[in-house]
Amino acid sequence: MYSEVWSYEAPEDQKDVFGSIACPAFLAFTNAAYLAGVTVELPCHCKPQEVQSVVWFFRKHRGRFDEARALTDSHGNKLLDTSQVLHSSDLRSRFSIRLFSLLIFRVGPGDSGLYICGSAHKDFFYGYDLDVQEAPTLNFISRVSTESKKKKRHRSSFIVYSHPLYQVFIGFQSWTVCDRCGVPGEQVRVGLCYVHSRFLQVRYRLNNETVASCGSEGVPMIFSHLKQGPKIEVKSCQVTCPPEPPPPSKVIALMAFLGYSSASTPVPVPVFYLNHPEDRILTLGCPGARPNMAVAWDQGSNQIYRFQQKSGGNFSLRIKIDPGHHLVFHPAKSQDSGVYYCWLQGRRAAEIRLLVYRHLGNDQLVWSHPEFPAAIQTVLKSYAVMTAVFCLLLICRAGIKHLRDMVETHLD
Repeated sequence: MYSEVWSYEAPEDQKDVFGSIACPAFLAFTNAAYLAGVTVELPCHCKPQEVQSVVWFFRKHRGRFDEARALTDSHGNKLLDTSQVLHSSDLRSRFSIRLFSLLIFRVGPGDSGLYICGSAHKDFFYGYDLDVQEAPTLNFISRVSTESKKKKRHRSSFIVYSHPLYQVFIGFQSWTVCDRCGVPGEQVRVGLCYVHSRFLQVRYRLNNETVASCGSEGVPMIFSHLKQGPKIEVKSCQVTCPPEPPPPSKVIALMAFLGYSSASTPVPVPVFYLNHPEDRILTLGCPGARPNMAVAWDQGSNQIYRFQQKSGGNFSLRIKIDPGHHLVFHPAKSQDSGVYYCWLQGRRAAEIRLLVYRHLGNDQLVWSHPEFPAAIQTVLKSYAVMTAVFCLLLICRAGIKHLRDMVETHLD
C-alpha cells in the first residue's frame, strides 16, 4: 500500500507555519465529534520543518494499526467537484487535502475512526479520534414564558444516564445567530453525546481528560453500549438587518453618473449556475459554510424553513435541509428549476440558478415528452413572426423603391 504514495507539497516560496510547532513525543489523538452530513476539516497542527509533504492515514475504530490506509492522490486533492458527492459515497471520493489539512465532505458514521497526519515513510505527527454521530429528527422549541427562558438560558448539557463509574450526557453548543435578517428566521443548536469517567484511555482525549465523545476509541468497550443519539433543537427568530457597508467611491460615482442614487446600488452576491438531470438526488451547499454557522435557504422569494420538514409547509418533503446545512432534493424534479439563495450568518451569501432537465433514455422518444407540443408551438409561432417581419421588410423596401422611381420619372 505504501510503495507509491503521493501527497501535498508546500510551495517553496511560502512560509511553513506548520513546521514551527513542535510535535508531541507520544502520539495522542484529539477527540473530535461532529454530526453526520457536515464537512469536517482536520488540520495537521505540527510536522518537522524538513518534511515538505504529508500523508493522511485512516483506520476504523477498534481496528489494528496495520489496517491503516493512505488518503492521498497525486495532487493531494482527491475530490475536485463537491457538488457531485452523495451522502453514501465512499470515503476515498469525499476527501480533499488543502495546505496539509484534511477535508472530508458530508461525513457519515462510517467515517468515524482515527486520522493520522504523517509522511510517506510512516512517520506520524498528529492524530484525530473522529466520532461522527448520526443526526436524529429535529426538535422544535416553541415559544415559552420569560421565566422558563431564564431557567434554561444557561443549560448547556443534561445527563442521560448516571452510574458510579461514568455518566452519559448531551453537551449542547451555543445557539447560532438568526439565519436570516429582515424576515422570520431560525436558530439552531446541536447537542452531541459525551461520556464523563475517570476510566477513559489517556491516549484519546478532549481538553478535559475525563470527558470523551460517546463514539470515541477512548471510551472502554464496556461503556460503548450506552450511546445516546445527538439532538438538534430549532427555534424561530426575527432580527433587523444591520446597515450594509458603503460601496466603493468609484461605484458611487459611476451610479451617480448613470442617474442612480446610492440607495439603489445592489449588494454584490456571487452567482452560480448549475444544471442537473431530473429524478436524481441533488445536494446544494452554501459556499463558505461551516458546521457551527447559521445557514438558511430561499427558493426565489419563498423561504425554506426546517419546521416545514415536520409539518409539510409549502414545500414537498423531497426538499429539506439536512443537519449539514445542505439543501437536499430527493430527487430533483423539473419544477424545482429556479433561483435559490443561501444565507450565511444572517446575510445573503450566494445565488444559485438551477436548471433541472429531463434525461431521455434509449427507450424514450422525443415526441413522447409532455412539453414537446408546447415547444413545437413556440417554435412555429417564432418562425411565423420572423416570416411576417421578413415579408413586411420586403414590402417596405419594394414600396420605397417604387416611390423613388416615381420621383425620378417625374423630375425627368
